[in-house]
This record gives sequence, C-alpha cells and structure tokens, in this order.
Amino acid sequence: MVGENTKESDRSPLLPDRQEQSDFFVCDILDAAPKGDMASMAHPIFSLSTKPDHRIRRYEDGTGRNYLEVKPASDGLATIHDRDVLIYCISQIMGALNRNIKVSKTVRLKAYDLLKATNRPTDGRGYSSLRNALARLQGTQIETNIVTGDVEQLDIFSIIDRARIVRETRDGRMQEIEIQLSDWVFNAIQAHEVLTLHRNYFRLRKPLERRIYEIARKHCGSKKEWKISLSALQEKCGSASTSREFKRLVCNIVEQDEAHNHIPDYAVRLDGDMVLVMNRHLERPPTTIDSSKTIHLSVDVYQEARKVAPGWDVYALEQEWREWMDDGGLDAPANPDKAFLGFCRKIFEKRGKP
Repeated sequence: MVGENTKESDRSPLLPDRQEQSDFFVCDILDAAPKGDMASMAHPIFSLSTKPDHRIRRYEDGTGRNYLEVKPASDGLATIHDRDVLIYCISQIMGALNRNIKVSKTVRLKAYDLLKATNRPTDGRGYSSLRNALARLQGTQIETNIVTGDVEQLDIFSIIDRARIVRETRDGRMQEIEIQLSDWVFNAIQAHEVLTLHRNYFRLRKPLERRIYEIARKHCGSKKEWKISLSALQEKCGSASTSREFKRLVCNIVEQDEAHNHIPDYAVRLDGDMVLVMNRHLERPPTTIDSSKTIHLSVDVYQEARKVAPGWDVYALEQEWREWMDDGGLDAPANPDKAFLGFCRKIFEKRGKP
C-alpha cells in the first residue's frame, strides 16, 4: 500500500504553515507616535475641500526642473483627513523600525485601532468615511520627480497601491484591512524622512489648520520662528480660495489661536501679509535662563540616540532634554551631542523601552 513505509515518528505533528508571514507587517504598536512623511508635508498633495475636489494640480520649484502633479479619481482628490490613514501606517512602521522589527510596505491593521488612534468616530460613520478615504487614497495619482530616500521617481503612482478588507462584520463594518503603500511613501519611511506630529493634530477641526500645522512642523521645526507670505502659504496649502478669502480664513485661525492656543507646538500670528510661526516650546518667561536656544545638535546624533535609547522617539527626548536644562537654568554644555546622548542613555536605563 502506498505510504506504508512512512514512519509516523518522521512526520511533524503540526500541519504545514500555509500562511505567508513575510509579505505584510501587522500594525500592533499601540503607543506609536504620530508621524508624517516630509515629502507630502512640504507639497500640497491632499485637498482641503470638504466637497469632492476634481482639480488637476501641478507644482514646480523655482528651477523648473522638479515638479509634482496630482490627479484625482472619480471620487475626487484624497483629502487632508484621508491623510490620517497614511499617518497611522507611517507611525506603525516607524515604531517597528525603532524596535528592530521587520517591516514591509504592505501593512495589516485593525480598523477600530486606526479610528481610535486618529480621533475618529467608531460608529457606522467612522467606518464609512474610512472606506471612502481608502478609495480616494488609491484613486489619487501623483506624477513627480521629487526624490525620497535618494530614489528619483519618474513615473505615475497612487498614494497607496491598493487596499483590501480582510475581515468584515455581519453589519458591514471593517475589522481588518491590508494597505499596500506606494514605493514613494515607503522609500521616505526607510530613509527616515518623517517627522513626529503632536497627537492633538487629529483634534484640529479645520482642514486649513491641519495643513498650516504640517507646514509649520516641516519648515519651522525646532527653530524659534519662521515667516512666510500669505501668497506663498496659500500655494503651499493648495487652497483654491481667492487671496482675499484665504486671508480671511487665516485671520480666523489666528484669532482663535490667540484666544485658545489650540494649534499644537506652534503659535500662528499675522503681521500684514506675512504669517509668523513661533515655536511654543521656545517661548519662555523673561526671567528664565533659556540656554537651550543656543545649543545645536549634529545631524548624526539622532541616529546614535536611537541606538542608546531603542524604541524612543529621539525628537521627543530632545525636547524633554532641552526643557530639563531650561528648568534647571543650566548652561549650554561644551559638547551638546555627548550631553544629549548621555541624557538619552539615562532615560533608557531608568525607564526602559516605552
């Protein structure tokens, strides 16, 4: 009889593993800090409109050599709120990279976790808006030669290559989703061309507020302040409003920020036709010795900090380090890089992985 010579002891008691485990990354890092890719923060890829936006938009730099063109699908351009999906995926992948976990550009996530992390409703509206967001992200096409991760893309691609609902409840709500990011986005992640966002970013109501925060995070960063003209800001925002209407919208945001200080990390003010962005973390009372303003870290120190404090957001550690020095009235260290790495090492020794 065929198979009689096969010994029972030679056969594994387990069935063969028929599931492919290496072709996707499972999102399960609940404390991952929100992060956005710098390329889409610098360029107006996402629409600010709450209605379907079917404009084809093309942007060029001053040399005329670099360009970016955004083309909508039948559902319109991906919106600034659709970007939440991208931020969540980037945050999860960066969190995994900081933990030395293998990643891929295909991610599997729980819809509920994404909705909670991005401050979206978890009722039927939330799942419906998420489904629409996935469609717009896949449908919006980009043509560009802007470099991400030392790779020059000269083709047309979607923001995400595809999205697939893996499981769905009986009432039609999504449970698990697989999203395949574009090479353009994934190259930026692998090159660490991302910036940490404040969690209150997801609480900003107005699309223009979110876009202004992104621009401030990208261009002001850890500097004391940064200025931009209203006309240049409108172009960076991708706003379709008239210049007069755009100024009115910015004025409203400035007035609300003056009253409530609600824009995360940065204060936004208006001086004639110039918009002034001020770093809130560098705003100190006159009696405070703010020695950290004169401290400059090298570019390479952040990579070293990731090694001595694995799992930590090194930019958040830098902010904590500077505040610690200011609160103690400490003088600027002779070797800022060495002092910062020592601080990161002590944080990791005391607190372990976050």
